[in-house]
Amino acid sequence: MSFRVRRVTTTRAGGVSKPPYATFNLGDHVGDDPAAVAANRRRLAAATGLGDSGLAWMNQVHSTEVAVVDHGGDTVDDTDGLVTTRPGLALVVVTADCVPVLMADARAGVVAAVHAGRVGAAGGIVVRALETMVDAGADAGDVSVLLGPAVSGRNYEVPEAMAAEVEEALPGSRTTTRRGTAGLDLRAGIAAQLRGLGVRAIDVDPRCTVEDRNLFSHRRDNPTGRLASLIWLERR
Repeated sequence: MSFRVRRVTTTRAGGVSKPPYATFNLGDHVGDDPAAVAANRRRLAAATGLGDSGLAWMNQVHSTEVAVVDHGGDTVDDTDGLVTTRPGLALVVVTADCVPVLMADARAGVVAAVHAGRVGAAGGIVVRALETMVDAGADAGDVSVLLGPAVSGRNYEVPEAMAAEVEEALPGSRTTTRRGTAGLDLRAGIAAQLRGLGVRAIDVDPRCTVEDRNLFSHRRDNPTGRLASLIWLERR
């Protein structure tokens, strides 16, 4: 049996949160009114048609921990990657500059959602998630990946030493910002890493969270809300 893969990324629009989280904030750890976040999450669950129990959330901590889940409706603590083989269960990653990585093997019926910030990406969170997918039956050559909206290299300025350190761990990520300073393009580094692991189908959402005012950006506006990126399987 093959599956249809669904991938969704939200914007700032359509929610009930008040400034500075206006309006569709889906992060429950950024200081927003918990009732507003809960209402926004219910809206997301309804819009996907999956319901509250059809969404699996993470308490992201910039780790390299990956969890395999078979049900939703609650939050997995202290992890930055989720993997499932259950159709109709959406894996959710929340971001506001970090890279949301949505991976799927539609033939095997395995999907993953990963929160890849600088620390996690350099530490190998994406590699760990792919390994966990393979353990669940996926084949790297059949995996397709979407790297969602994130801060672009032209807007991600870091010290020279940090750029060199990340480049050593994640080759292809070092770049130059629009100001001519040292920068990081994590999506480029992750894409290169995945290609080296045999993944061929890699798409990159070109939007930069810093530049696009329709998206949340921690670097541009702090405090601010979080976008959600989801992936799930549907039976054909």
